[in-house]
Amino acid sequence: MAAAETVLRTKLAVLISGEGSNLQAILDACASGTLPAEVCVVISNRAGAHGLRRAAAAQVPIHALLATSGTAREDYDATLRILIERHAPELILLAGFMRVLSDEFVRHFRGRLLNIHPALLPKYRGLHTHRRALAAGEHEHGCSVHFVTEELDGGPVIAQAKVPVKPDDSETSLAARVREREHALYPLVVRWLAEGRIKLDGSRILFDGQPMAGPRVFGVNEDIA
Repeated sequence: MAAAETVLRTKLAVLISGEGSNLQAILDACASGTLPAEVCVVISNRAGAHGLRRAAAAQVPIHALLATSGTAREDYDATLRILIERHAPELILLAGFMRVLSDEFVRHFRGRLLNIHPALLPKYRGLHTHRRALAAGEHEHGCSVHFVTEELDGGPVIAQAKVPVKPDDSETSLAARVREREHALYPLVVRWLAEGRIKLDGSRILFDGQPMAGPRVFGVNEDIA
């Protein structure tokens, strides 16, 4: 009788600060088999983050790494790096991690460090993206998955998903619509990396060995698949 085929699963570390809804989307995709990966550790900079409970429910190791008063960013990140490497992940995913990472940390994990941002980059880097999109009168908004570099929210963008901005939208309603797209987009992009289809080559992205002219953009009415 032939031995069962071994399925190689990419090990993921996920960094969070709060609710952990994108973490849950990743966990669900791993559990369903649509993402050939496993979350090997979840780390939060906040002890009360709900995402830690999500990870614990999925029997994933969790850590709350808190920054004490006066701790330098570089010292925190050095400890964070040691903690991450103890679990030997192949990819590190930022999923609502509300800390700016030091340049040294980012360089160390270059090409393996991803973030999902709630805007169509390069528009609206930083915080309060939905509020700013509404104030600017945007007709479309969305989310972006990008490689993390030393420039805040400035790394090469792999993929984006758009949503319409409705006339009666509030910041809350727009955020909910964007979040729904995030939950589909992030697992897909992570799957591409887990399958070896996406690589960071200098400042350009290779998809199936070919340079991407720009991010893969899923339109307002386009399914993410």
